[in-house]
Formats: sequence, structure tokens, C-alpha cells
Amino acid sequence: MTLSQVGLLEQAMQPVKHKNRFDRYFLHGEAESIDYYDKAMKWAQEAFVDQYSRNEKPYSGLPHEEFVKLLDETFKETLPEDGSSIKTLFQNIGETILKHSIVVSNPTCLAHLHCPPLSSALAAEVLISGTNQSMDSWDQSASATVLEEKMVRWLSDLFFRRKRADGVFTSGGTQSNFMGLLLARDRYFKKQLHWDAQKNGLPVEASKLRILCSKDAHFTVRQSAFLLGLGEQAVIPIETDSKHGMCTDSLDRCLKEVSEQGLLPFALVATAGTTDFGSIDPLVELAARAKQIDMWFHVDAAYGGALMLSERHQHKLHGMDLADSITVDFHKLFYQPISCGAFLVKERTNFDFIKLNADYLNPEDDEETGIPNLVTKSIQTTRRFDALKLFVSFHALGRKTFADMIDYTIDLAQETATILGEDPDFELMNQPEINAVVFRYCPQRKDNLNDSEWLNRVNGLIRTKLLEQGHAVLARTRVNKLVYLKLTLLNPRTTVEDIKVIVSQMKELIQKEERK
Repeated sequence: MTLSQVGLLEQAMQPVKHKNRFDRYFLHGEAESIDYYDKAMKWAQEAFVDQYSRNEKPYSGLPHEEFVKLLDETFKETLPEDGSSIKTLFQNIGETILKHSIVVSNPTCLAHLHCPPLSSALAAEVLISGTNQSMDSWDQSASATVLEEKMVRWLSDLFFRRKRADGVFTSGGTQSNFMGLLLARDRYFKKQLHWDAQKNGLPVEASKLRILCSKDAHFTVRQSAFLLGLGEQAVIPIETDSKHGMCTDSLDRCLKEVSEQGLLPFALVATAGTTDFGSIDPLVELAARAKQIDMWFHVDAAYGGALMLSERHQHKLHGMDLADSITVDFHKLFYQPISCGAFLVKERTNFDFIKLNADYLNPEDDEETGIPNLVTKSIQTTRRFDALKLFVSFHALGRKTFADMIDYTIDLAQETATILGEDPDFELMNQPEINAVVFRYCPQRKDNLNDSEWLNRVNGLIRTKLLEQGHAVLARTRVNKLVYLKLTLLNPRTTVEDIKVIVSQMKELIQKEERK
């Protein structure tokens, strides 16, 4: 056979590439596909950058009902019969949805635990969505599984400093808190009642189970209780001290009462960074009480977990390594795009309580060969490759920059508290432990100072008007039935001058209302 004949034979053996009308809609190696992808990304990016560069306010101020009308007018059909120009589509999205979105990167967007995302993480999101890895099984994720395991090992060492610790990436604090209480419940059933909840469901003693947490703990503790079949009545809220952390004396009294009533306390939940005040419960003292009566000790560090990166503030989390499980969110002080969190356990064998094998997904013989299928550690099946964006951010910035940003926002919160505390027109509710400042407008010169209804109305008005005018996005909360405002100072771009301007705007707003 001649060389030319060999070449023809090899050419004939190559797979035939059949083009079809769907090719350009999916990303692959063909030129038409790459061109469509490049243009779609370009037009999406242009719409995004155009709106964010023009919009100097944290919100446009457009009322809800007007946006509903605008959206319906721009997009008359949710699913049109035929597709349209993707360039026009993204331009329309920019002029409607993006234009009237909350601008979380704006220095005066200060309402919630809602961080500005790092640009490096946004770039990583392109890789996450483009590769579309599913983190439930090795044959759907491969290298992504290895990287998540590497990240989990690092996190386990950071929080627990022990080899038997383990974890899994989650959608955030809600899922992580649920998993902590799920493992706590089933461990108690097995260890104390010799009951297998996986096979048999809830035993009759389930109605006596109790979860203890601060009255300022996240609402997902109660939510988890009723999702676990225990009911909200299973959660006992413990009073807080002057710093809004769990009061150990109140806890001791509660434990005594629970014992006298024949109830079964199986989990103690500590909070490292409460939603309103950023308060951190006394972790070492709570861990000691949990160990004394063999309660599962879960720490919800969704907010405060990032303090582990700061040499100045890491000491506030002393005792974290004593937990049985930990919740940590990366879409807060780690500055990751939503959603991104982790659930960590001190002892990896506790994941056995949620382990289930399916022949099509994670057969038992995979374990014999050492193939990792991460679905055995999660209550999710299909799950995003969120570990990549955290990995990219770590390498792009380094620990020192993360620590500097965290330290800066805590310093800013303390300066803000000083400004408000020294102003006779405001009442400061807390000295910030992390970077949340709770306060209210409460002018000492007013005759109706003790009129709580008037004060509640005025403080609610401040928040509403600042949002409508696009000046600032503040949060509103209640403390002892009184309305307070909250500044959640996560954004390292926010300055003391920004805070002073907001304070002035609040005063001017009230003065205008009083002149009406």
C-alpha cells in the first residue's frame, strides 16, 4: 500500500462530522459555535459594564409596580415562538433588569450580609458555568472533585486542625445548618436510643428532642427543626447578654429545667456572627456544656467564619475547633458570588448518616477502588463546582489581602459606631464585634422621645426614603418591638465619608418631613 493510499484510508476512518441547525447554540470546537459564544459573552459583558459604569446609586429608586410594568412592556412573552437577536436581548436586559438591580458593589449598599463579589471570582464563574461540572460523581466532575477535596482539606485544617475532619461545599448557611442538625439528630438516635433513622424514620421519643440556641440565632435553626420532623417547639431560645451573645447562666438554668421535664437536649447551636449584631457566642464555655451532657455542638459561622483569616481578629473564634460541625459562608466576608458555602465536620464518619449508594451514580464498588463520589457527603445531588471560584480568589489575592479587607471593615464599623454614638440625634444599640452597626434615629431634643410608635414610623420612613431616592440601601430590624436601622459594613470600598454623608441625608430627610 502506497503512502497516498494510507493517507486516504486514515482520512476515511475519521469520524464524520455532521452539522445540524443546533450546533451554534452549544459551545464546542467548531468555528460557528465559538463565534456565537464569543458574541454572547461580549454582549452580556457590555450590557453589564455599561449599566454598572453609568449607575452611581445603589438602586435606581424605581417602585416595584413600575418595574413590573416596564418588564411586561419590554418582554411581552416569557417564551416567544421564535428566538430573537441575542445582541438585542442583552441590550434590553441591560436597560430593564440590570438598570434596576441592587448594585451590591456600591459603597452605600449596606443593608444585608450581601457582599460585593471579587472580579476574580466573577471570572471563575465563567469557567464554572461553561464546564458545567456536576459535583455528585467522579464521572461528572473528575478534576473538579479533586480540587473540591483539596479545598475541603484546607478548610478542615483551618477550622479543626485534625486529620479526621471533612466537609462539603453547600449553597450556604441554610443548607449547612440543616445538615448539622440532621447529623446531630441521627447520631443521637443511634448512640442514645440505638435507633436507625435512615431505615426506620422517627422513634416515639422524637417529640422530646430539644435544640438549644441563642434567641438571636439564625431563623434556619427553627426551620431545620420542623423540616426534620421535630417541630419548631423543639427549639429553645436562650437569653442573650449585654453583648447579644448567648448568656451561659440562662443556658444553665434551661438545661436544668429541660432535665427536670424529662426532655432530651441533643444539639447546642452557637452563633459566630449573628445576623443583626454580628455577635459571637462564648464558644469555649458552650463547648464545655455540650460535652458535659453529650450534645452535638454546631457552630453557625456563616457570617463570622472569615475572621479565621485575620491575625487581629482570629482570637474571637477561639473554641471553634471544639465544634462537631461548622457552617461557613463564602458569599459574605470571603467576597464570593452567590451561592457559595461549606459544611464541615470534626469526624468524617458522621457523614455515614446521610450516605446512600445508587448503582447508576455512586456504586459501592467505586469505594473499593478509591473513586471519590462526593454525593455521599451532601443532601444535594447535582451541585455546582463552587470551590473553583474560592480557589481562584485565594490565589489572585492571597491571605494577607483578605485579612486586610476584613480588618478594614471592622475598623470602619467601630468608627461608624463612634460617629453615631456621639451624635445626640441617634441611639446606638451595639458596639460592633464584627462589622454590623445597629442604631435608630432618636433625637434627644424631641418632646415625643418616648413615643415608640412615632419613632418606629420615623425610622421605617428613613429606610424607605433613602432606598426610593437611591441614596443608600439600609436594613431594618426590630429589637424589643422597636424599629432599628442597620448598617452591614461588608464592602471594603465604603469609607467614613460615605457614612457621614448617609448620616447627613437621614437628618435632612427627617427635617423635610417635619416641615411638611
